[in-house]
Amino acid sequence: MSSSLLQFRIDNQLKEEASHVYAQLGLDLPTAVRIFLTRSVQVRGIPFVMQLPSEDSDSNPAILAMERMSNMAAENSISDMSLDEINAEI
Repeated sequence: MSSSLLQFRIDNQLKEEASHVYAQLGLDLPTAVRIFLTRSVQVRGIPFVMQLPSEDSDSNPAILAMERMSNMAAENSISDMSLDEINAEI
């Protein structure tokens, strides 16, 4: 199989940080880029989700869950209790 040279410019800090991450995974940067390109061909697109964050953060399930728990704590008069006090109640 013949090979081609792929060159591109990247910020030095980004290159160092990415190289560090991939080194921890036992990969060098060129191998990581080849993996990215191979996976892109396999999925016929970008191999990870690309989406803008929701403008309405209130629709985030994690935020909604925290709000529900906060409301339940307020309703049960435990919102200002310390962890020790809550454990004593349990």
